[in-house]
Amino acid sequence: MPGPVPNRSDDLARPRSRKGGDQQDLKRGTLKPVTVPHADKSWDPIAKRIWDGLKSSGQAEYFQNSDWAFAFSLMDDLSYYKRSGKRSGQMLQTIYTALERLLVTEADRRRLRIELHEPEPETQPASVTAIASYKAELGLDEASNQ
Repeated sequence: MPGPVPNRSDDLARPRSRKGGDQQDLKRGTLKPVTVPHADKSWDPIAKRIWDGLKSSGQAEYFQNSDWAFAFSLMDDLSYYKRSGKRSGQMLQTIYTALERLLVTEADRRRLRIELHEPEPETQPASVTAIASYKAELGLDEASNQ
């Protein structure tokens, strides 16, 4: 999406859907099983760090095998660029544009209306819930003791 980076939805006075404007229909597909390749040991340390960041970032939830293949190729190109004696401003700009396509920064994600939020805190630990469930199944819950 061209133009300035949109505000986070939490920062808006009203939802985008109520603002009017051009709402485009969402096209849906089916996620396929994904295999994330291992980083190449010969990559530049910065490329390895970006690769590890991609694997552990929230947007990776949306990545498919083609995205990982593109990222792999890009890390290879970035390593080549970092190691080359003669660096080109045009090549660096091309690499940065490709990184935008992988939604590497928050601004890149917000342009596409993707926001990553903190996970919701658990109200009760899973162990407590499991124990209460077992007690209920065995008829040992507090309600049945009264």
